[in-house]
Amino acid sequence: MTYNQRKIPYFQEIVQTNQPYSYEMMRKNLRELKETYPFLEIGSIGQSVLKKDLPYVRIGAGPKKVLYHAGIHGNEWITSVLLMKYIEAFCQAYSSNGTIAGYSAKKLFQETSIYMVPMVNPDTIDLVVGAIPESSREYRHYQAISCYFPNIPFPDGWKANFNGVDLNLQFPAGWRQAQKIKFSKGYRRPAPRDFVGRAPLTEPEAIALYQFTLAHNFALTISYHTQGEEIYWQFLNYMPKRGKEIGELFAKLSDYHLTQVPFASSFAGYKDWFLQTYNKPAYTIEAGLGENPLSILQFNKIYQDNLPILVLGAILA
Repeated sequence: MTYNQRKIPYFQEIVQTNQPYSYEMMRKNLRELKETYPFLEIGSIGQSVLKKDLPYVRIGAGPKKVLYHAGIHGNEWITSVLLMKYIEAFCQAYSSNGTIAGYSAKKLFQETSIYMVPMVNPDTIDLVVGAIPESSREYRHYQAISCYFPNIPFPDGWKANFNGVDLNLQFPAGWRQAQKIKFSKGYRRPAPRDFVGRAPLTEPEAIALYQFTLAHNFALTISYHTQGEEIYWQFLNYMPKRGKEIGELFAKLSDYHLTQVPFASSFAGYKDWFLQTYNKPAYTIEAGLGENPLSILQFNKIYQDNLPILVLGAILA
């Protein structure tokens, strides 16, 4: 073995990116990542309706904090793989004193604390990826809700949580307007998508993300969704200083389109609440193209498009 070969560390690939990604796969990967990279901080922000822990991962020890979260909609599970693979890539770069997307991982680690919640809605991600037996009580519960909405494919069209509430319509930023819009479209009861609930912050997953945010002074947040290759950066007249500037750089690096949210989807989302509450940069990124759930075959492109965003989000915050 040559000197140069000895200098290059070998990393066993932990996060697989060639198959649908369930909650148990994520938990297994988190255990393996912690064993391999003990500097990771892994905890829980709360629990889902079905009492699954909602893990968070912290990379870095710096005073500046950012939050990235994914998997808030069941049929957008590919975004959970995106964050998990980013965690692994960052760990590899840091452990080898290397770079990630051209930036020093060690410097980024020292300057910033990156908090990530890879899977906000594990209950229905498991439904969409086929990890729930069709004979189970949980599966029959989903079917019972879905039968009132025959035009929504089952289970592929499922976005909401186990209670049939859309978690990204649960935040107190124009919630009444969201209710009005979604009720007008027929979503007045628990549904696979677009039901806002009986009030804001009734669902444990939304409450957990809300309270976790309140407990930290995040300088910037990114909410990952699919699909459309678009970046949303504002809410009504809330347009924080540098918000558009950073968004334009994200768009340039990813070749995504920086734009406004369609009016019918403009209210009660996490990004909307964060902008209204803190007036700091916050983004919803719609990764990939096509019809949800996106094929895992899109993963490599999604990852390459978004890796610079994930790195620069922490640098520019």
